[in-house]
Amino acid sequence: MSAAPVIRWTEHGETRCARWHSEGNTPPPQRVVIADDRLTADAAFRLASEGTALLWRGDFQNARQLLQAMARRIERKPRKTASPTTASAEAFHLYRQAQAQRARTLGMLLLPFEDDYRVPLRRAPDVRQACSEAYGPAQGEQGPFVASLRELLGLIGAHEWRKKGVAVPALGERIHPHYGVFAPIRGEYVDLVAAAPMPAACALAFDIGTGTGVLAAVLARRGVARVIATDQDSRALTCAGENMARLGLAARVDVMPADLFPPGRAPLIVCNPPWLPARANSPLERAVYDPDSRMLMGFIGGLAAHLEPGGEGWLVLSDLAEHLGLRSRAELLAAFAEAGLKVVGRMDAKPDHPRTADNTDPLHAARAAELTSLWRLAVHRNG
Repeated sequence: MSAAPVIRWTEHGETRCARWHSEGNTPPPQRVVIADDRLTADAAFRLASEGTALLWRGDFQNARQLLQAMARRIERKPRKTASPTTASAEAFHLYRQAQAQRARTLGMLLLPFEDDYRVPLRRAPDVRQACSEAYGPAQGEQGPFVASLRELLGLIGAHEWRKKGVAVPALGERIHPHYGVFAPIRGEYVDLVAAAPMPAACALAFDIGTGTGVLAAVLARRGVARVIATDQDSRALTCAGENMARLGLAARVDVMPADLFPPGRAPLIVCNPPWLPARANSPLERAVYDPDSRMLMGFIGGLAAHLEPGGEGWLVLSDLAEHLGLRSRAELLAAFAEAGLKVVGRMDAKPDHPRTADNTDPLHAARAAELTSLWRLAVHRNG
């Protein structure tokens, strides 16, 4: 077993160290200085931009304000933009580079944690529950650790989402996402699954990559007697299981670990894979980015072998990748044909999230043109 990463710094003339924790698997920073309320935002931004981490010893709420001030300085910096004559893919890659640099810079403001997840700073909130939900129960024998303030704020936000849940009109209920599990805040893909015509006598369905379990719940509420919901992420499996229990669907929805398909065949198989074929910069981005379209192509390629005769596969997919020049419609249709599939229907929905109307977004043109589609696929049988 490899040792946990360690962060080192000098304080009061002594070399000190602690465990380093990063959900994004970011390596510990090599240069660390002690910072407190006397540090100006300009100085903090300069140090962080140069790769120097700031281990905070001041007031917690002042640290939050400092992080916001650093973010404003990032937004004021001139941003590289693609020329009007270049492909949208260049704009996307420049956008991703800017987002990664922003995350690196803001991730340089660090906090100390006690071994029970307490933050030993003035005016620090009680974050023990939020940390336990994301990191697992505190293990005192592992000792104190250091993590970024930005990560902690993400944990706090996820804790609030988990408590209050996300309203899902198609269910008339709330789904409670866990930290690191994609929340169904964009409702159009859920609405498509709620409205698509069901195959005849559909007593069984597979939900591939279930996440929070929202689509499995919709299928069960639509009358599917048994749904098998799969995922390979342990957080998603726990999240989906808890949501099914909360909705009273645990007896009808089986949540199980699997890389794509469970054993057997079903008359209906549903999949809402990550929509963009790009590398995730952290484990938390895996719900959005699908490197080399692995999950998408795995679903398409394996669908025929898991569909019952006359069954349908529902692929819920945005065409944002097409508008960004990351994947063409021809490539998608060719993948269907190569897998022995035919399109028997398609339903489209226009997203209505705020970014579609934000003309300051570097990807505005692609987002404004985006459609989310439910592709109804069946096995192409000759003769």
